[in-house]
Amino acid sequence: MEHPHRVVLLAGPSGSGKSYIAQQTGLPVLCLDDFYKDGDDPTLPQRNGQVDWESPQSWDALTAVETIARLARDGRADVPVYAIGADRRVATRPFDVDGSPLFVAEGIFAAEIVEECRRRGLLAGAYALRRPRGATFLRRLARDLAEQRKAPRVLVRRGVALLRAEPAVLRRQMGLGAEAARAREVLRRVAGLLAGHPHG
Repeated sequence: MEHPHRVVLLAGPSGSGKSYIAQQTGLPVLCLDDFYKDGDDPTLPQRNGQVDWESPQSWDALTAVETIARLARDGRADVPVYAIGADRRVATRPFDVDGSPLFVAEGIFAAEIVEECRRRGLLAGAYALRRPRGATFLRRLARDLAEQRKAPRVLVRRGVALLRAEPAVLRRQMGLGAEAARAREVLRRVAGLLAGHPHG
């Protein structure tokens, strides 16, 4: 089945600039972080007695794919609004692709749904954003402190752990079907997809 709209999935380590690059494409952007599970969900993974928010199991992949499928088919859907500080969805909002043949869905777990989106004919492209690790660490820490996501000492400790894990995160995302690319490469590929789209 040919869908009127298709998705560009943008993955990458936490703090690598996915949201910024997604906005730079000029396409409608769906934030996949809004599909985290609520903090009291009994299926949440645990590590050292705490919820492991870095695990894909902390994220509702099924709802994310169904929402993307609805957007690809109808061009609009209601999407969740997630408050990271509260660890839960607090509202829903309407999302419209505004007639664009492509839209971006970005988030740390975007690569988890590459194969399913491809199988359903929803996928236009999938990329894992690659940046220098030090730059990613500083960007992530500045963002999380500014948004008061958690206590500062928690954010620093988490940031160091993510810094060490970043190569493994990228390897996993590539293994799931996302192509590693720097920011300029992502923008160039998306521009090429748009230029080659019959409705673009």
